[in-house]
Amino acid sequence: MRKQINVDWSRETKKGDLGPTLRGYERYLVNLGFRQSSIDMYVFRVGKYLEFVETDQPSPSDFTRFREVLQEKRLSRSTLNSYGFSIKKYHEMIKQPVTFPFLKPNNTILYLFNEQYIAKILIVIHNLKHYCMLMVMFYGCLRVSDLINLNDQDIDFGDKTIRVKEGKGGREAIVPLNPEVIPVLMDYLKVRPSLKMDGEQPLFITDFGHRWCRFGVYRMYKDYKKMAGINKRGGLHVFGRHTPGSLMIKNGCDIMTIKEIMRHKDIETTARYLHISDQTKREKFEKYLVL
Repeated sequence: MRKQINVDWSRETKKGDLGPTLRGYERYLVNLGFRQSSIDMYVFRVGKYLEFVETDQPSPSDFTRFREVLQEKRLSRSTLNSYGFSIKKYHEMIKQPVTFPFLKPNNTILYLFNEQYIAKILIVIHNLKHYCMLMVMFYGCLRVSDLINLNDQDIDFGDKTIRVKEGKGGREAIVPLNPEVIPVLMDYLKVRPSLKMDGEQPLFITDFGHRWCRFGVYRMYKDYKKMAGINKRGGLHVFGRHTPGSLMIKNGCDIMTIKEIMRHKDIETTARYLHISDQTKREKFEKYLVL
């Protein structure tokens, strides 16, 4: 009798195994009417989830276990909520509904950069396209989704404005086109090839002829932040939203103007930017408290 070969044939789930499942989830979100920027984020989050649970048919208890791991990493409330919404939709698709406690976002600005940090990031960028993208994002006070959804017709050099299509509800807003950005945009458009997609001309395209996704922009920004030697915490939302809002407050801009530029519905959201540095407090204290 032959001796049985003693081999452990088990294998771990690999990211590539999830491709068909994630593509099916993407189609599911498309049919629900989600915007592409939201779909990219949802698929990314669910991909991390399925890698962790090692099955494409997770149970509610798997979700609870995954959520506990995320909480141990001390992720922000908004990130935890983002994972929750993404995974909840996936469970709806596989008919295994889950619920999660929505965490009210902290209404304070945890991180921001000063002028020197922004300058350090911009000065190391020698790629015209990347430089233009981050200039438009910073001076336009844009979210990543705002940036990647811009088309050529959204830029009006005559009126010096940018039309922004908001991700929430498909609203549109007009924001000023900063004079610092205009020559950079013009230089960029001189060399960028014209490429239509679904009847639109995306303002920013990848080297492979696609519209940028939010994670591609994040990776690009992260690389330049590392090149600039900046270890301080702060992602693209800090770069494009928190920092410009805070700098406008610091430089004396009134809160109602900032509310309109930042496109906030509620003035309480804008009020988060009212914090000022200790140095600014002392400068104003010494200037105004005099006899």
